[in-house]
Amino acid sequence: MTGEPVLLTGGSGTLGSELRRLVPNVIAPLRSEMDITDGAAIEQALDRYRPDLLIHAAAFTDVAAAERERDLCWRTNVHGTRNIVRAAAARGVFLVHISTDYVFEGSRGMYREDDTPGPVCNYYALTKLVAEEAVRGALRFLIIRTSFRPRQWPYAVAFTDVYTSQDYVDIVAPEIALAVRHLSDIPYDTLHIASERKSVFSLARRRSPDVEPRSKSEAPVALPADISLDASRWESLKRRWQREEGRG
Repeated sequence: MTGEPVLLTGGSGTLGSELRRLVPNVIAPLRSEMDITDGAAIEQALDRYRPDLLIHAAAFTDVAAAERERDLCWRTNVHGTRNIVRAAAARGVFLVHISTDYVFEGSRGMYREDDTPGPVCNYYALTKLVAEEAVRGALRFLIIRTSFRPRQWPYAVAFTDVYTSQDYVDIVAPEIALAVRHLSDIPYDTLHIASERKSVFSLARRRSPDVEPRSKSEAPVALPADISLDASRWESLKRRWQREEGRG
């Protein structure tokens, strides 16, 4: 990555707030300046800041609310991403798109990057899968599938029967920032950045010991049973970089 500006969407969100502190030369316009559902606003921001790289982290991420607010979820996750792709491709800007483990069915877990996605289990997942396919029309891109929680577990309960490789954002964000720093050394267009497989309840207990166990059958929306990601490709890249730095 060069010293040129890096444009970040979703800079006020859970992940974007962390990336603003971790990625050098980052510019995160407010929504009032660069609303991703407004194609002209995106074009104007790209022409104003002239970035080499655009990190697209903005998304409608409330899985339950997506079932009630489908139009807004689609406009944000699909229409917004299409706008980003068109504007970035027209200007030769490299696009890093933050995607999700939910693009997979979630019946077996430990999904690899080249596993076939779907069928999705809820509307949020559908929009993120369609967004991924829009990104594949970009000229230069990297899709990062990941999953994260705020620094503190936000709920009084957690599911014992949902398995994941997600982690807290202060653990995931530095990994994404590392990938951004090494973009020229990543020979893939899709990368899973995640930690080990565990239950959501186990993850919650790490920072909220008093969290109560619940079943996904009590959730207001359909949830996958095992959405964990195989991150061996990412771990292999990190080991290689560490060896190269050691030789240096």
